[in-house]
Amino acid sequence: MHYPINGMKTDKLFYRIFLSQPDLISELVPDIPANCEFDYSAPVIKETELRLDGLLTPISDDLNLPLVFLEAQMQSDIGFYGRFFASIFLYLRQYKIARPWRGLLILRCRGQDLGANPPYQILLDSWVHKLYLEDLIGVKDLKPNLSLLRLLVIPDQEVSDSAKAILDDCDTSAEFRLRLDLVEAILINKFPQLSIEEVRQMLNLREADVTQTRFYQEVFQIGQQEGEIDIVLRQINRRCGQLPIAKQVQIKSLPIADIENLAEALLDFKGMADLEIWLDNMATV
Repeated sequence: MHYPINGMKTDKLFYRIFLSQPDLISELVPDIPANCEFDYSAPVIKETELRLDGLLTPISDDLNLPLVFLEAQMQSDIGFYGRFFASIFLYLRQYKIARPWRGLLILRCRGQDLGANPPYQILLDSWVHKLYLEDLIGVKDLKPNLSLLRLLVIPDQEVSDSAKAILDDCDTSAEFRLRLDLVEAILINKFPQLSIEEVRQMLNLREADVTQTRFYQEVFQIGQQEGEIDIVLRQINRRCGQLPIAKQVQIKSLPIADIENLAEALLDFKGMADLEIWLDNMATV
């Protein structure tokens, strides 16, 4: 069976999905309440330069809420389990973590070879949850968050109707715009050969609706910074503390390319000092 997600930048795509749909993590990992907010990062494990796809950290003082180590793996890789668990335990030791943890693996299909199971079987059985995207293909009446992920693997001819159904299920205009942004991000990754007009035709939306999406704004350079800035400022406030007005103005004045670079650099920030250094470096470029 063909799963048309080759060439996708899956790390950034799943970062975007989980950041925009925080309830999705509670649907996939048991014992996490639906209203639990997380900060999303991609930390480097310094000793071996291993990088985790994503680390979801509860924004809460409740130390019973677990860290969630998220990995999206679309291909077979016999060294995957070794790297995944090595990264987790090096991170726990390096940062002296006191919370429990869970693993969440988003996999293309059950046939992927990720390495030998026996050395890690206890961990896989007890602490790691797997979502096989192929299992979503034939399922109807999924929750909206899982329906978004289902778009990644369903046959091409079903994508248009499924995407429209996801958008038709929105209750508010804000929810519609947020979901439309994610749907378009998925479709552009799934069908990189499509033109803008073809994406619009596939979704069969009024032009007034399409122009509110981040994808449309980026392509046509209409208010393109607003969506990126909102996400970046929110993440900065969570990671570095409340930004002074002067810093907010400075960041809002950055070109869109610099906003995108800041969004990536932010994953490695530990506090306000890192942000100050980054902004100072940009000022001298």
